[in-house]
Amino acid sequence: MRAARLIKMVLLLQSRPTMTASELARELEVSERTVTRDAQALSEAGVPVYAERGRAGGYRLVGGYRTRLTGLARGEAEALFLSGVPGALREMGLEDVASAARLKVSAALLPSLRDAPRTAAQRFHLDAPAWFREPAAPALLPLIADAVWDDRCVSARYRRGESEVARELEPYGLVLKAGVWYLCARVRGTASGAAAEKGSGAAAEKAAAAERRAGAFRTYRIDRFVGAEALKDRFSRDGDFDLPGFWGAQAERFARSILRSEVVLRLSPAGVRALPHAVDPVAARDALGCAARPDGDGWVTLTLRVESEEVAHTQLRALGPEAEVVSPAALRERFTAEAARLTALYGVPGE
Repeated sequence: MRAARLIKMVLLLQSRPTMTASELARELEVSERTVTRDAQALSEAGVPVYAERGRAGGYRLVGGYRTRLTGLARGEAEALFLSGVPGALREMGLEDVASAARLKVSAALLPSLRDAPRTAAQRFHLDAPAWFREPAAPALLPLIADAVWDDRCVSARYRRGESEVARELEPYGLVLKAGVWYLCARVRGTASGAAAEKGSGAAAEKAAAAERRAGAFRTYRIDRFVGAEALKDRFSRDGDFDLPGFWGAQAERFARSILRSEVVLRLSPAGVRALPHAVDPVAARDALGCAARPDGDGWVTLTLRVESEEVAHTQLRALGPEAEVVSPAALRERFTAEAARLTALYGVPGE
């Protein structure tokens, strides 16, 4: 433990010209007397730590005692300190590792780039969770994250509907989407087919068989895992697997899969501009791409895929008078009745 603290002290002194005993004590979470003893131990070990007395004094390393990264431009150095979301690293149990890595990079940078961490932090802060929800890190996330880093297979149990399923997985990557953690993994060969499945029915068995047969990558919500254990076995990573590409395709496929109904709309120019902000962006893009030419008043008619009539009613309310539902008739009638109620509530202008 002391050896790690001594190394951290050297790195701190490499990253800053001078540090007082109180500053070092705060960073190292020890007393100032311990800092004095550690500085003496480093000096006796051949590390040129020098103590300056006085108001402007402190500890520093004799000039030249540092390792430098060469070839880094300022923009590249600043980008290094934006390569992780602090909250996400903390949830995965990697906060200390990331902090040590940043400290090492800071210590190795040229003096002219030493302010890169500060300038990046002043300009950008990444906050992944969505609004109006209390972020909660799944308890099993650190274990899964370790397995991902180590290419180690995992035996996991997770909730699938009303049943609980057991699988042996090859965990390829983690994705944080709107505050929710997902694991991209592949079921281990046919051997995983012997994994137990509690409360399973014919549909669950069919889905499980298809999952194993395909040998394809799947996505699992981490907060639905009810148990996990890292196995001794490691898997050989598929070099062609592209995590960002896989996630992008999965996200779009999921968005399309839940859009099972259709609504025919007439939209004003303002409605056309507002549509992507009111409904699913994928559905809006598809609908606008196939829309008819504007009529004489600039209104366009298009077919929009929606999750359900109820969801469409809630979403299209946001467009107000900039959208007219042409079909289905039941949805149009809902808006007609709602318009009548609004008229009764507010009255007709000019009356």
